[in-house]
Amino acid sequence: MSVIPDAPDPFARDRGGPAQPLLSVSGLTKHFPVRKAGGKKQVVRAVDGVDFDVLKGETLGIVGESGCGKSTTAKLLMGLIERDSGQMLYDGQAIGERAMPWRAYRRQVQMVFQDSYASLNPRMTVEQSIAFGPKVNGVPGREAVERARALLARVGLEPKRFAGRYPHEISGGQRQRVNIARSLALEPRLVLLDEAVSALDKSVEAQVLNLLLDLKAEFGLTYIFISHDLNVVRFISDRVMVMYLGRVSEIGPSDTVLDAPAHPYTEALLASMPSLDPDNRTQAALLQGDPPNPIDPPSGCRFHPRCALAEGICAEKEPPLDAIRPLHRVACLARQPGSGHSAAPAEALAA
Repeated sequence: MSVIPDAPDPFARDRGGPAQPLLSVSGLTKHFPVRKAGGKKQVVRAVDGVDFDVLKGETLGIVGESGCGKSTTAKLLMGLIERDSGQMLYDGQAIGERAMPWRAYRRQVQMVFQDSYASLNPRMTVEQSIAFGPKVNGVPGREAVERARALLARVGLEPKRFAGRYPHEISGGQRQRVNIARSLALEPRLVLLDEAVSALDKSVEAQVLNLLLDLKAEFGLTYIFISHDLNVVRFISDRVMVMYLGRVSEIGPSDTVLDAPAHPYTEALLASMPSLDPDNRTQAALLQGDPPNPIDPPSGCRFHPRCALAEGICAEKEPPLDAIRPLHRVACLARQPGSGHSAAPAEALAA
């Protein structure tokens, strides 16, 4: 049962509804301009044509190397930076237009950042930080405080002990619980978690992950969970999206992508995971070198300079993000029937 009372909202939607994605992203693009020697203007292709859906009630995990565009994608989804192009639909309504203004959208979509200390105002108590959002959105002061205290209790922080404390007076795990409580203060439907547990030690990390799962079930939430830790992503995610150099290389059900990856880059990421089993040591690196320069990405498939399956066509033809199984899409010519790659299957793989 929700601890937050319902408030009339002209943009509110039923958490159930038709079988359409909660969030649909198409052609999302963000290029950052840079100036090189000689005054020549170029751009860093941080996010370069990303397409994906977030289904109602699921957890979509986003993984990839540093610099692949994970966090930039999250900031674009929140409107913290302006997208260059692309369309975002929230429950069938265009975000940023009359149908769904940013203010109404942000009441239903919240974000938890990696740095739990920098995310909080050091001059505001824990209670004030959580109550601030509701107050700005018209909730009376006393009701906002009651809401903050109820959420503190829900995330495992006793209000009498923690409500009056400042961020520097609590631990990192406790601060992240405060940030989670604050993200729920407006009763959102979608929560973006950008490396939300990566700065925590393993015991606290496990507690926060279990808390996130409990809150998801209790409040009917949908998560976008960004992390570099594939074990954490496996634990919490229903589907996984793998990004490389600003684009989606593979997306599908968590068990399928992490147990039977179709993209060579996903295989290499999984092979890089450390193992405590001495008989399961990696003998040869599946992935060598650094990601290419995002200012001047390779032609064709962006992964081909590092790929063991690369052929001449990979440098010429850009692979589309096509389905090879139901709900499983891959951007790799070696996995797509009729692509021209020698390893391409004659027909689509069976479900």
